[in-house]
Amino acid sequence: MAKEHMRTWKIGKVEVTRIVEVNDHTDPIAFLLPEGGSPELMKKHKWLFPHFATPEGDMKISFQCFVIKAGNHRMMIDTCIGNDRKRQFDIFTNMNTSFLADIAAADCPAEKINTVICTHLHFDHVGWNTHKVNGKWMPTFPNARYLFGKTEWEHWDKHPRDGSVEAAHLEDSLDPILAAGLADFVDGDHKITNEIRLIPTPGHTPGHVSVHISSGGQDAVITGDLLHHPVQFAVPDLKGSFDMDPTRAGKTRREFIQRYEERKALVIGSHFCDPTAGWILRDGTSWRFETSK
Repeated sequence: MAKEHMRTWKIGKVEVTRIVEVNDHTDPIAFLLPEGGSPELMKKHKWLFPHFATPEGDMKISFQCFVIKAGNHRMMIDTCIGNDRKRQFDIFTNMNTSFLADIAAADCPAEKINTVICTHLHFDHVGWNTHKVNGKWMPTFPNARYLFGKTEWEHWDKHPRDGSVEAAHLEDSLDPILAAGLADFVDGDHKITNEIRLIPTPGHTPGHVSVHISSGGQDAVITGDLLHHPVQFAVPDLKGSFDMDPTRAGKTRREFIQRYEERKALVIGSHFCDPTAGWILRDGTSWRFETSK
């Protein structure tokens, strides 16, 4: 793994390390924001460059997860896409990455992870829940409890296992965890430890959550897909292509921004390219994202 793909933050006594699986992927911003997303919108916000946008005004995003060390706890926040899968887009199909070696390099090898937290159950956040062993999908973290939101699971469990590409992640990344008896279904405001808790941030999916960390007088929050790209701080109400309930997602984004604006917490964006973390600051009638150093 390239050195720049790993970055660590300390929030009090809690250590968060980013593990990147797909780095600096580019797409037109209209792919995310079909109503109002344009290169002109991106170029209007100079603070997006060079980390989060190309010179042409396309968006840059990464696909990544986070491992947390907190006392004796070793936690995984989301689990990326995973190797050996067939997914809807070619870039995510039959991947062969160094993910397991990368988390070991972060002092969180698979066998030491004791908690896996899925902010939601889209394919790019659950893939490494499992890995293939002798042709069978097996839990990657056999000593962990996997925390799935009750509301989130109730939604996805209704989806037919029909062999379609849309259902593949249910069959290879979620059902084996239930079969192994490793899943716990939790509320959206579940407290994991005295320092780490979930906060409900629905809209992208019905039971989407973000992860709040509070330790030593410092606070941070890992967003999940509440936001896919920092431009959404500037235009939180624009409908996102990937949000199941776009109106609710916009309302949730605005509430999240107002909750954490003016440096109330370090915001770590689940799809934000390096440097990934920063603070929400007022910018006239809207907001901007100021990256950490």
